[in-house]
Amino acid sequence: MKKASVLLGFLGLISWAKPILAGSFSPPQGCKAFLTVQMLECSVSHHYTCEANAKGDQWRADFDAEGLFYLSRIDREAQWMESYNYNPPSKQFLDPDPVDAASFTQLLTGVDTFDFNLTKDSGEESRVTGFDQLTGQNVTIDGVNLKESNFSFYEIDLSGKLLRRAIGTEFVSPKWRTFFSGPSQWSFGDEDWIFVEDRPMKFLEPNDAGFSSNTPIFGCDAVMSQFSAPTQTMEALGHGKI
Repeated sequence: MKKASVLLGFLGLISWAKPILAGSFSPPQGCKAFLTVQMLECSVSHHYTCEANAKGDQWRADFDAEGLFYLSRIDREAQWMESYNYNPPSKQFLDPDPVDAASFTQLLTGVDTFDFNLTKDSGEESRVTGFDQLTGQNVTIDGVNLKESNFSFYEIDLSGKLLRRAIGTEFVSPKWRTFFSGPSQWSFGDEDWIFVEDRPMKFLEPNDAGFSSNTPIFGCDAVMSQFSAPTQTMEALGHGKI
């Protein structure tokens, strides 16, 4: 019943995602939003928790100028538990018993490695390996203190074919036990690298003006004028990206 209630909430979000270009975010029933993050490259993320989930779990719903395009859940250790792309629609889940589970607690000591499998609703399976490592630099963005980290990962299918890889920088929040995207490079299969210059620009908590707004306010003109890979594809892996 608990899982069903969250899934119904997700379906409710999806049902109105594309027609709504503005307005306020409302999390599913039994959930409470605690943070809105305006990103540099024309997107806004809403972070929320749900009573039906385990303690420490949190969701993130990402909106661009056209509406909701991505939804994901991480646990207290920032493991990538499940994610939903809107266009084209797909779901991806963390397989049980990872070889090396991602650990936010371990990362705070300096470095964390990971090695786990994912399965899509289509039945496609893949393996993800990589690391996160603190650089030792502390960064303040919009008055929020963050730790800078570097990351690298590969995703391959079960035959060993490279599906995607990425390297880059993220910003770690011990307070919220999550990651926010930073500048990164992505490659899909044998394609050339794509550079993504993203980062959080504004953090809004419940009493702040603009909290829960679905309208991105940074970088939309620049994003619309240049070719890029689908945003939801690049969001599909990584801490700040899931």
